[in-house]
Amino acid sequence: MFIGHYGVAFAAKRAAPRTSLAVLVAASLLCDLIWPVLVLLGVESVRIDPGNTAMTPLDFESYPWSHSAAMTVLWSLLFAFLVLTATRDRRAALVTGLLVASHFVLDLVSHRPDLPLWPGGPRVGMGLWNSVLATVLVEGAIFAAGVLVYLAATRPRDRAGRWLTYSLVALLAVTYAANALGGAPPPSAAAVAWVDLALGAVLLPWTALADHHRLPLPPAAPAAQA
Repeated sequence: MFIGHYGVAFAAKRAAPRTSLAVLVAASLLCDLIWPVLVLLGVESVRIDPGNTAMTPLDFESYPWSHSAAMTVLWSLLFAFLVLTATRDRRAALVTGLLVASHFVLDLVSHRPDLPLWPGGPRVGMGLWNSVLATVLVEGAIFAAGVLVYLAATRPRDRAGRWLTYSLVALLAVTYAANALGGAPPPSAAAVAWVDLALGAVLLPWTALADHHRLPLPPAAPAAQA
């Protein structure tokens, strides 16, 4: 799953309004930020295999350290600890820790059975990626709902807060649509890893800047009882 992770991060702004959206996105994507580094180091491996699933030509041969359930829990605890140490904000630590953990849950729905429960353990996956239409509908719904929650939970400080946010959402949607429509498979596993790192290098600062130009709104007061 790709754009669905962003949707969950956008929605989490309601639960952690003082936390930068970039931190929330980094938490939801943490496993995918670790993965390309480990691929380039030769610790994990992916193979280009067109037709592996309808949605992606990637065969994730081995990624126990970045994507197994057990390691995701460990990454979740580590990220939450770092956030708590840096901010002393328990809510932010809890929300970001849950976002890291959500990565495995969403990938469990998308992937074929290639996600290990622990390094060397059995592999699981529900295979949503076997259908492009079902994947786009599910991920699109998660992303759209998350963006709507974010827009309802914040307001722009200025014009930049509006257009940086809209352009970020548009870029994510266009990138996802291009991926869903297919095209030539990537030339190598290293190319996939470098593209993932480049996307992170662009999108995370953009997300931080867009969120910096927005203000969190207070939660709506409950309606008075008649």
